[in-house]
Formats: sequence, structure tokens, C-alpha cells
Amino acid sequence: MAQPALDVFHSLDQALAAAVAAAAPAVVHVDRGRSGGTGIAWPGATADLVITSSFHTPDQTTVGIATADGDLDRRDAEVIGRDAGTDVALLRVAGGGLAPAKLRELDGLSVGNLALALGRPGRSARASLRAIGVLGPEVRTAWGGRLDRYVESDRQIPRGFAGGPLIDADGAVIGMNTRTLLRGSDLAIPVITLRRVVDELVAHGGIRRGYLGVGAYPAQLPAPLAQLAAGRDRGALVASVEDAGPAATAGVQIGDILVEVEGTAVTGPDSLRSALGDRPGAAVTLVVLRGGARLELAVTLGSKP
Repeated sequence: MAQPALDVFHSLDQALAAAVAAAAPAVVHVDRGRSGGTGIAWPGATADLVITSSFHTPDQTTVGIATADGDLDRRDAEVIGRDAGTDVALLRVAGGGLAPAKLRELDGLSVGNLALALGRPGRSARASLRAIGVLGPEVRTAWGGRLDRYVESDRQIPRGFAGGPLIDADGAVIGMNTRTLLRGSDLAIPVITLRRVVDELVAHGGIRRGYLGVGAYPAQLPAPLAQLAAGRDRGALVASVEDAGPAATAGVQIGDILVEVEGTAVTGPDSLRSALGDRPGAAVTLVVLRGGARLELAVTLGSKP
């Protein structure tokens, strides 16, 4: 190998090792019963919070924190909130004193940048080299969550790494790795989303989402009704209305077809959930089709974790 190439190799080798060393103190072991998982010590005034993936994390568990002699300081921990929509569980660790992770936003990150997935499924921190494979815009998950950005690395993360960090070349956390949120995709939940989710879990124990109080089915609109729905040919047919719920109070009836929530198109139950999700407690205008007419109904949404 030519000397310039060898020098580059050695520089990269040392830089990656330094990044792991910088991030490793914030990477903790999370006991998941028959297996070990990974968590991230979260920055905060109390220095006792850890985030990890929600999947398989028991409500009461044990967290292992790396010590200077290479062993683990095992502490009791409890889940104080979960969000299935982003696969985040927030734990409070007895005794505090955790070494918080250094966080970074996605500004300046590009597809092809090198990154490292870190895990601590056992006593030692482990690393897996990868590249940023996909950077995309906001995306909704099947569980009702919202990822402010879509971040995917180029290959599957190793077993036991879920809940651990994806870090950059400086050892700063880009996001939390998850294997189960979108099947077939190994994502990193970006820091901007993690901050929002953690704040909600600390304050409320769950993510508050807008609640209307209806059951709905997909509806295909015939041409005359499609004209009333700005040309869209689908909506959400109201099949049930909860007694005294927000929809009932606003005058929504069984048989109505919901086509808009505060200007956002509703083309079925999934888009209805998305339109409501970020508006807990908000006053909004619903557009419904009833008896061949277009109606606007004012409603104050409820809030459910």
C-alpha cells in the first residue's frame, strides 16, 4: 500500500476509534430478560434518564453503566413512558449520575457519510461501521408516530444494538437505532424527534395525540361527492360516534364522510389519524359530506396518550 493511502487509512482508523471512545460512556446495557439490549444516557438536569427501544423492554429492568475498570455498575430502572409510534421507551435509573450523550442535529449530514452504530448488549461496548444510506423528509409510522426526518443506515444493525446510538465521526449521536419501527428498514430516530418525544414522556408519560371519538372506514366517493371534496375521490366514512366525545359534541353523525381536518385532506382512516395526531386539544374545522351536501363543523379535539 502506497504511503499516502496508508496514512489516510491510519488517520481514519484512529478517528473512528476516538469517536467510539467519546460516545461509549453514554451507551448503557439494558436488561431485557432473556437478552441484552442497549440504551443511551439522555442529557438532562437530573442525569438519570435513559432512552432505549420500546420493543421488549420490561417496565422494571436493570441498566448497566460502564465503569472505569471495564465492569458494569448495575442499577434498577423503570420505564416512565413509552411511544410505540417512534419505538422509544424512557427509563429513570436509580442513583443518577449518568454520563449524558452528546447530541447533534442533521444539518450538514449527507448520504454516504460514515457513521457508527454502537451497542452494549453485553458488558462491552460494540461498534458497527456503516454509511448514511437514506436521508428523507418527515414520515409517518404505522403506529401513529411522526419522524421529523427519515434516517436509514446502509445495512441491518446487529442484534442487541436496537436502542443504541448512531454516531458521527466526532462521537455525537445522530439518532437512536431501531429494527422494528418500519419492517425491513433499520432506522435511526433523529435527535430532533427524540427531543420532542422525551419532553412529552417526561411531562405526560406518553405522547398526546388529537382525539375525535369516531370509528371510520375507507369510503370511495362517486363523482358528484368528489366535486364537493375538491376533486378527491376518497374519504373516511363515520361508522360510530363516541357518546359525549368531541365528534358527538360537534354534531358529527354516523354516515357522515370526513374529507378534511383543518384544511388537511382525509382520504381514509389512516390519513384521518395523521391529521388529528399533532393537534391534541386544538380547535379545528371538519369538512364532512352528508346527504349530498358539504358541511363545516367546528370541533375541539380531545387528547389521548
